Formats: sequence, C-alpha cells, structure tokens
Amino acid sequence: MARPTMEDVASRAGVSRALVSLVMRDSPKVSEHRRHAVLAAAKDLGYQPHIMARSLASRTSNIIGVMVSDLRNAFFADVVEGMDTAAQDAGFELILNTGRRSAARERTALESLLAFRPGGIILLSPVLPAAAIRDAAQQGPVVLVSRSSTIPDVDTVNDDGEIGAALAVDHLVSLGHRRIVHLDGGAAFTAAARRRGYRDTMARHGLEPMIVPSEHTDSAGIAAVQKLLNLFSHTNFPTALVCSNDFNAVGAMSALEEAGLRVPHDVSIVGYDNTSLAALRHVALTTIDQPRTQMGRLAIEALTERLRDGRAEPVRRRLQPALVVRATTAAPRS
Repeated sequence: MARPTMEDVASRAGVSRALVSLVMRDSPKVSEHRRHAVLAAAKDLGYQPHIMARSLASRTSNIIGVMVSDLRNAFFADVVEGMDTAAQDAGFELILNTGRRSAARERTALESLLAFRPGGIILLSPVLPAAAIRDAAQQGPVVLVSRSSTIPDVDTVNDDGEIGAALAVDHLVSLGHRRIVHLDGGAAFTAAARRRGYRDTMARHGLEPMIVPSEHTDSAGIAAVQKLLNLFSHTNFPTALVCSNDFNAVGAMSALEEAGLRVPHDVSIVGYDNTSLAALRHVALTTIDQPRTQMGRLAIEALTERLRDGRAEPVRRRLQPALVVRATTAAPRS
C-alpha cells in the first residue's frame, strides 16, 4: 500500500490540506474539534508527518546529524545517550551514521548527513581534515566532541586529556610502580594530550617514559603487548601500562593473560573513558572517567544556543576527568 499523504488525511477528516498542515505543526490557530478530527483521521490511516518535507517547507530543521567515529566503542554510545536525552528535551531529532575511523568514509558520511539539511551537525572524534569540517560549518553549526578546533564557526566539547593521563600515572606511582609504559592512541586527536600528560607526569616523578604506538582498539592493545613481550622477558616486564582507552586496555589484558602474566599481580592496567565495558565485574578495569553523557548534553546545548539564541562566538567546553579505581591495579610484584 502507498504511504498515506496529508491529502488523504484531509479527505478522511473533511478538512483542507492547509488545516492538516497546521495541526501537524501544532498550531494554536486550530479549534480542538478540528484538531481531534484530523488526529483521529491520521491515526486511522497510519499517517506520519514527513520530517524532511516539513523542514524544507518551514526553512527550519529540528534534525541534528551525528557522525560517530567507531560504533564498536561504548564511549560513543554513552555520549549519544546524553545527546538523545538533551535533544528530546529541546525538540530535536537525531540521525546517526558512522565513518568507521576512515577519513574517506567520514567525508562520505558527512556529505550524507548534510543532504538531510539538518539544523546542525555533531562529529564524534572525527579524523576528517580541518578543511572538510570548515566547509561543513559554512552550511550550518558544527560541534566537535573529543577533538579540538580553532575554526570560529565550530564549537568543541572535550575532556582534559593531560590531566587524565596524569591521574593514571600518579595513581600507579602511589602504588609503588616505576616502570610504567603508555600504549598511546596513535593518530587519534585525543592521543596527543594524553601523551603529553603521561610524559610530563613521568618526568615530574623522575621516571623514564616509554611510549608504545597503538590505537583506540582492542586489537591494537594486543599488538602493543606482543611488541613489549618481544622486548622484555617475564622477569623484567614493565609493571604497569597506561592504555589509550578502555578497548585498548581490554586487548592488552587479553594478550598478557595469553602470555601467562597476571593482572594486576604481574602487570597493573589503567584504561581511559570509564565505559560500561570497564565496569563489568569480570573486567573491573581501573580507568579514567570522562563525563560522557554530560559531553553529549553539552554538544546539544551548544547547537541550541547557535540555532535558537543566535550565539555566534565559539564555545570551548573542557571537562575534568576523574580516576576510577577497580581491580586491575595493585602494588608491583616484589
């Protein structure tokens, strides 16, 4: 069966198409009697307003496009949950897609979102070049989450990665660790701040830093530990790892267990993000908490200020991370 149209609803209710349009836009100009008749007809026919058509007709849009960097990472799910709650409160609808951590795929995903003519765009930890983000910002408000920017038309929401990495190192040093290795986030835009925080804090404690290139994935955590196993024997293996994120940490834990090294008896592990994965009882990962749902709410708030309050100057939200201690850290082996 063909999808019912506004004309079908008007015919069923015995009113004009224009009046149906007013009802669907919740206009106060319609009497309760006619509003009830139109809504009853729409329910009988299974009619749903076409959001895109309504946005084009009114030249406004309540659609927010969201591009997620990696659907496998629970961090982004928590951020989107915060967005969804805030978007519903503000009367926005979210549409999501992903670029799978590839600049080329992200460009295609961004173009797809822009084709919906959204009121605004939120990009979660994109690897897109700055020029592509600047071009998108010329078509409407853009908010970056977990990536910084100096583009005037782009707002940003981040945690302080330097402080987060410092918290991880300070915690391990307080337990007595001295041989602490950082598995970094590679080319991810959050990785540089966490590297600086790790390196500076190690220097503050008079310790020698060691950074192993890695990525924000479990497979990269496995590969980084295998690289360390080629460099060190079990007897002189580093006593602690500061991992780039929780997924990376879980991969590292898996590789250590496979090699016969116990966490935390032989090696302590600290992750980053405090995702739902870290809180699972059999994982119980010590990690750095980012206020993920708050980051999502702030991203929607930034767009709302642009779209409805007329704010033109950029906002740069930087939130404070916190240490969450669980079962993967302990004093080093004697």
